[in-house]
Amino acid sequence: MNVTIIGLGLIGGSIAKDLRKCGFATSVVGVDANEKHAEEATQIGLVDLVLPLDQAVAKADLVVIAIPVDKIKVVLPQVLDLVSDGTTVTDMGSTKKALADAVDGHPRRRNYVAAHPMSGTENSGPTAALEGLFASKIAIICDHEKSGPQHLALIEKMFQAMGMDIAYMSADEQDHSTAFISHLPHAAAFALANAVQDKEDRSIIFDLASGGFRSTVRLAKSTPSMWGPIFQQNKSYVVESLEVYIKHLIDFKESIQNDEERMYDLMENANNIRSVLGGQNPSLIKNEEKIVKFYTK
Repeated sequence: MNVTIIGLGLIGGSIAKDLRKCGFATSVVGVDANEKHAEEATQIGLVDLVLPLDQAVAKADLVVIAIPVDKIKVVLPQVLDLVSDGTTVTDMGSTKKALADAVDGHPRRRNYVAAHPMSGTENSGPTAALEGLFASKIAIICDHEKSGPQHLALIEKMFQAMGMDIAYMSADEQDHSTAFISHLPHAAAFALANAVQDKEDRSIIFDLASGGFRSTVRLAKSTPSMWGPIFQQNKSYVVESLEVYIKHLIDFKESIQNDEERMYDLMENANNIRSVLGGQNPSLIKNEEKIVKFYTK
């Protein structure tokens, strides 16, 4: 399997590590507009070599696009123009509808499988790549009926090789869901970091910062060049999620001010998240109508 990975940062690099380790990929060719990243990726063995886009996809069996979503929107149609009829193309973008719409009428639309592996860290660049980053996580495949069966099967096999479960949903459903469980936490972390930095004696605050603050604000270290386009492409659903979050913040603030009993009720209700995240109520985590344990033959 000749695999070409466009974008050699955290996601692309981690995919390269996993696909090489499990034997899914016999060769890995990289593409990266950042010359420093391209050099690093070669030096640390993420890829066998780095080539220009046209050369890298010419003989690829599989092309994985792992760059910011605004760049995917431009590069994805170019890749479909360049690949052979038998080549499978997928992307790892956190938004899906804008990307799927960009190639909806493309002659090779069936070569493309819209996907989003639900995993990552706040770090970036080739040296951030981690082996096993995707193990036991969920990969979302969107609008699978628009992909050719052989291309869908290959991407399913790729995610299985990386140890992932697979959820199937429409591009719009995925954008709505990830607005709440992925995009909102990042937006809240950026706002929290700015709120603390806005305090005049912030140096004292940072001296006192403990694990709770650090873990809460960790996502604010994420790269703006990646997250800005995500917020913009999924603007309506991100705004919706923020409005819901702000409503709950205001409710909690007012309970602190005016109603101590309600304050405790809100905190106890929030504690129910333990059973969700701890797997005690699987129906709240995995909708079995969406996550399918059998795959395309």
